[in-house]
Amino acid sequence: MPTTQTARIKHEHSTVKVRHINNNNNRPDIIIKNKKEETCTLIDVAIPSDRNDVQKEAEKKLKYKSLCIEIQRMWSLKCTIIPVIIGATGIVTRSLRKSMEAVPGKHSIDSLQKTAVLGTSHIIRKVLQCEA
Repeated sequence: MPTTQTARIKHEHSTVKVRHINNNNNRPDIIIKNKKEETCTLIDVAIPSDRNDVQKEAEKKLKYKSLCIEIQRMWSLKCTIIPVIIGATGIVTRSLRKSMEAVPGKHSIDSLQKTAVLGTSHIIRKVLQCEA
């Protein structure tokens, strides 16, 4: 019995092959390709310093704009870019809640913030224990 696949999720280790974009650095962290709804969502996550969160969000949108246009042409899917930007101390951008509504599944911004803060504290502990 054949199975039908309605959505495909690719993570950072897989590659999206496009015609005119040969830059290997132009890969989002997560790609959700939903055949049933004819959509493709590009998600890229960053944890910058707290002063750079708005700049980093604009940078991510600009970085993947050409990839999104190429995906629309090749796959005939509506493409959206969702930058998930959480500051090193847990600060989030104003548009994150609205952006996260477009991501399928259950997710909590609180848990994302907690993960970012725990990662930052882990790095600080490692640095302070290191003797120079």
